[in-house]
Amino acid sequence: MTEVTAGVVTESDFVQQFVTLGESKRFNAQAVLIEQNKLQIPQVVEKLIAEAMVEGKQFEERMHLLNIASTIATMHMHWNGDKAPQVRLDPIINKELKEERVRVAEVMKWQKQERLLGNFVMKRNAAAMAEKGVAPVLYPHWMHRIYYECKVCHTSIFEIKRWSNNISHAEFDKGELCAKCHDGEQSFATNDEATCGRCHIAGQPGAERLLKPENIDHEAIQASANRIGAEWWPENLPEGKLPLDRFRMIDWLALKRENVFRPLVSLDQNYKEETRDNRILFVGKTDSVDNVLFDHRIHSDWIGCSTCHPAIFADKLGGNRIRMMEMAQGRFCGHCHGRVSFTFADCKRCHNIPRDAKLESVLHRPHSDKM
Repeated sequence: MTEVTAGVVTESDFVQQFVTLGESKRFNAQAVLIEQNKLQIPQVVEKLIAEAMVEGKQFEERMHLLNIASTIATMHMHWNGDKAPQVRLDPIINKELKEERVRVAEVMKWQKQERLLGNFVMKRNAAAMAEKGVAPVLYPHWMHRIYYECKVCHTSIFEIKRWSNNISHAEFDKGELCAKCHDGEQSFATNDEATCGRCHIAGQPGAERLLKPENIDHEAIQASANRIGAEWWPENLPEGKLPLDRFRMIDWLALKRENVFRPLVSLDQNYKEETRDNRILFVGKTDSVDNVLFDHRIHSDWIGCSTCHPAIFADKLGGNRIRMMEMAQGRFCGHCHGRVSFTFADCKRCHNIPRDAKLESVLHRPHSDKM
């Protein structure tokens, strides 16, 4: 803890002491500090403003610093009779709050469109699209996943990181990105103005079909699958409906188990598929949580090894210190899970190995369709 002293202190020490006194609820001591250092408070407030407004800071970081400055300025006005620092701060704080309300409103506007895991609203150039009279693009991962394994696109065509692929019609015109398949033969062309509404659909009435996969058009899916060389057998679906997990998300392994579809594994006819068939047992750190059995075969059916190794996971047994908190921030398993694959809220989907289970029996048991 920072040592609190009396008298005039430096600007940096002033802020540290002021915060420390506040955290320990020593408000009378805060008032004394304000009175004894009244000459430098305007400079202290300016320094906090400058630090808060550094480019790249998140809203929460800005407001944390501005709130400290506001508390100092308010007490300075009360105890020292100087309103100037607070008058300086008020419009800055109001501007930040207004911009945050606009940002939150924008996020909420598209929240329904992205409720389904893997649905992305591509709105980076929303202003330019609005000028042309088109809505942002709603990209449905789930629809494409019916036709193609994840490894078809990732990472040879698209990096698995949102906003990092420079998606534009300029790239399409060179035959890159989406135009690898949307070429007028495999699927509708990116340069066909008559089909703009097939992608630029976010927030439009036609987007509803991409928000509820349970209402899938089997005939249209089957026709598209036949055209590109994939397979779709809706007659194998129980009751003719897509299998959903308890969070109403598509259960892709159930689709494979029921022999409903066979997506393409590559755009290259000479591609040789490699599947890694081994397992890793992750032992939970507390007795209240069951262990996790990671099955490489299930994952390498969908994605290539280079997707995860070495950028996401060190390719060495025991080389990764994996924590749920970091997963929730998009690291490790969180690179896909919770974004395009099943959510972390479904704990038992992974934590399903009893802690007293014998290692040999776990590692050599038949492959599970639960992961």
